[in-house]
Amino acid sequence: MITLHHLNNSRSQRVIWLLEELQLPYQIKHYQRDARSMLAPAALKAVHPLGKSPVISDDDIVVAESGAIIEYLVEKYGAGRLKPAADSKALLDYRYWLHYAEGSAMPPLLMNLVFSRLAQPPMPALLRPLARLIAKGVHSNYLNPQLQLHFDHIEQQLAQNDWFAGKDFTAADIQMSFPLEAASHTGILSARHQHIKAFLSAIHARPAYQAALQQGGPYDFA
Repeated sequence: MITLHHLNNSRSQRVIWLLEELQLPYQIKHYQRDARSMLAPAALKAVHPLGKSPVISDDDIVVAESGAIIEYLVEKYGAGRLKPAADSKALLDYRYWLHYAEGSAMPPLLMNLVFSRLAQPPMPALLRPLARLIAKGVHSNYLNPQLQLHFDHIEQQLAQNDWFAGKDFTAADIQMSFPLEAASHTGILSARHQHIKAFLSAIHARPAYQAALQQGGPYDFA
């Protein structure tokens, strides 16, 4: 039996969605973020040394990292589903977007989150004006141009196809959902990102996505 170690409002929500798309039997062990720090509880370190989510256990096999989990589940249980045919151009696109989601899209989003909160507690009150100036400089000189570059790149891809690997829905779309939902949630998407917004509407309407929300519990990014 597959067990997903699921942290609320985290990347593990898309693993539930994948399990629902594949119609696999699974169970969820729920973990809650610390209300103040928003960090995962220490109990997750009993599953994996980094104490992060998502992590799955499949009998005696433990797999961490969203992309690795998706590849493991699709290759072991997919039976050809949610992955393009071998040696196709779509397979190259699939691999690119599967790894782009965490390798390229998420770092500037995480930096944006950190610098957006830089001048907030626990930053000492006397240092907050300086912190605001630093954050403003980082946003204007680096983060805003990077975010625009990445989301225009994503928009261009979705302007050519409904899905990231071409005409068919794949696990790459599941993997790309989290950075796009995070960008939408934080107000990064603009009026020129209409194809990204259409993509989000399309995935949110999928029955398996809705079933995953029921299984995973509250998910602010939806």
